[in-house]
Amino acid sequence: MSRLAESSARWSARHPWRAVGTWLLLIGVAVGLLMTVPTVTADGSDYWQGESGKASRMTEEAGLDLPFSESVLITGSTGQESEIEQAAKEVRREMARVDGVAAVGQAAWNPDHTAMLVDVELADTEVDVAPLQKVTAEVAEAHPALGITQAGDNSIDDAIGELVADDLRSAEITSLPVTLLLMLVAFGALIAAGIPVLLALGSVVASIGIIAPISHLWPAEQTVTSMIVLIGMAVGVDYSLFFLKRQREERSRGRSVVDAVEIAAATSGHSILVSGGAVIASMASLFLVQGVTFDSLATSAILVVAIAVVGSITVLPALLVLLGDKVNRPRLPLLWRLNRRVGTGGISRRLLGPVVRHPLAAAVLSLAFLGALAAPTLGMKVSSSGLETLPTSIPQVRTFEQIAERFPGQMLTVDVVAKAEHPQALRQRLIEVQDAAVASGLGMEPVSGDPVRVSADGRTAVLTLGIDHPEDSEEAEKAVEALRSSVVPDHLRGVADEFAVGGAAGENYDWIHQLTDRMPWVVGFIVLLTLVIMGVTFRSAAIALLSALLNLMSVGVAFGVMTLVFQHGWGSGVLDFSAPGYLIEWLPLFVMVVLVGLSMDYHVFVLSRVQEHVRAGLPSRVAVRRGIADTAGVVTSAAAVMVAVFSIFAVLSMMEMKMMGVGLAVAILVDATVIRLVALPALLTLLGERAWWPRRPVPPRGEVVEVPGPLVAART
Repeated sequence: MSRLAESSARWSARHPWRAVGTWLLLIGVAVGLLMTVPTVTADGSDYWQGESGKASRMTEEAGLDLPFSESVLITGSTGQESEIEQAAKEVRREMARVDGVAAVGQAAWNPDHTAMLVDVELADTEVDVAPLQKVTAEVAEAHPALGITQAGDNSIDDAIGELVADDLRSAEITSLPVTLLLMLVAFGALIAAGIPVLLALGSVVASIGIIAPISHLWPAEQTVTSMIVLIGMAVGVDYSLFFLKRQREERSRGRSVVDAVEIAAATSGHSILVSGGAVIASMASLFLVQGVTFDSLATSAILVVAIAVVGSITVLPALLVLLGDKVNRPRLPLLWRLNRRVGTGGISRRLLGPVVRHPLAAAVLSLAFLGALAAPTLGMKVSSSGLETLPTSIPQVRTFEQIAERFPGQMLTVDVVAKAEHPQALRQRLIEVQDAAVASGLGMEPVSGDPVRVSADGRTAVLTLGIDHPEDSEEAEKAVEALRSSVVPDHLRGVADEFAVGGAAGENYDWIHQLTDRMPWVVGFIVLLTLVIMGVTFRSAAIALLSALLNLMSVGVAFGVMTLVFQHGWGSGVLDFSAPGYLIEWLPLFVMVVLVGLSMDYHVFVLSRVQEHVRAGLPSRVAVRRGIADTAGVVTSAAAVMVAVFSIFAVLSMMEMKMMGVGLAVAILVDATVIRLVALPALLTLLGERAWWPRRPVPPRGEVVEVPGPLVAART
């Protein structure tokens, strides 16, 4: 790793214009790809899995998919029945004239006759709903005393897409100046502060462009751009910061510009390669889940991290050689003097003193604090995103909420799909399935109208049942299990050649169980990954085990805080949302993988500096104190950038972004402070020389190792 980083940096230092030109060419090609190659986003069939996926496939092949529709809700009060009916007639008449409308249903009253619902069936999934919304608005304007709103599959998808785009623009506009400000505080000079931001931004742009052609092989999740911005800005700034800080440190000791770059490559460059490899390997564990969401997110994250690593060990050394000491210009006098006065590890040395002197007490207190934050994880609930996770700022969400309130028959549904070569008894058997399901006492009910849809050739039929329980409830899960294990097989076996239970309830069941079943594999992969990478990098079993323990503590903190905030509602007023009472099912797994990868950045960087001092012959306690003090400033600056970027996502509108932002921001903050400045040095001090078992690291024969500061250099 060191040789690779050194050779890359050396080539870039000797051919700086080639390195910079190649980087700019990469970004130019990526922008060209983004402008010319459309990104393929995942659609409904890409998310099919398990038995519900089989049911969806059978339904689609038979042409029995329910058409997309829009619903117009007309509300009033007692005494306004005639005006509500008149408005409903106008809606039906005008909607029938709009292109793309296949049929307009009869208006239906709610139980207390204070609302009517008009369903509008669309000809296909691509129908533009703007003309329909115009009709709704015109009727609403003609009846100001009534509430007339519209919601449906297409209109809510359009509204969510627009909101996500606005959120992304807001995050991008906010994250850049915030990151630059933090870099100015860290360096006190404009050019030095701008380089990490520009390189990170270049990595993000290049990744977004390259992901476009990749999406033709693996469809991209709708949130893939968010992930690239989130991960790219975090790791891109971190890696440049690690390298640039070490180069400046060596330059301040009198090294030449090229020598300082090569030393930074051999030390920080090595850490960047190990950290980047750890993040990439950690992200690769998402492929074990075998779902389009995780495949897409893993691909995008791996791509942006790889590009950020390459930029940090190639174009960054080239820029440092080209700029020379101009990298510290123009200086901001106040921040520059503050940086010089504080010095390397100036504040952290004071904090580390009590930790190293009383390691047992520090270890017990820090681990108790981490355990308390992680404890709520034991009661964590997960479920698929639903209406309650969408922001109420979207008008269609408010309309759907009113429909659910005024028309209680609009319930969770489950589909029983059956196919037979000789279908004479198929419909009758499905009716028997319905009767048995209703009699089971599990909350299953018939739906209004004809519950069985039959294909044109009569060989495939779909029975739709309602489940009078919330989607995330145990009762809904038991209903799906009963249908699959006994009710459906008992009545269809021998009559249907193929059958499956799907629908919204079946899809939720399969997705949750897919994650639950795969979670142990992902956790095991990550733990094994940590043990292998840290064991190989530092040649120490104790360091490997300690790293795995601290990573799991970071994950526990993230899960615990997410549970408190989004399941129990702590701080919901500050973040302006209503707690759904659960975590969206894919987020805990994704947050765990991202957090382990990112925390390895700090861990490798800190331990590499400690190992340098141990190799120089310093006692373990002194090496721990000096190594962590030397890197604390860099870790703090890098963590501040990550916390700032993740915090921006925590205040966005979409619940997925909020959950991810809160979990990662808090966990990184705790990781960079309590874990890196208290728990890690305390545990390393307690282990002493045993931390480097089976043997203490020593430099190669004949190598001179210099220890910065007043201590005497050691030669071996």
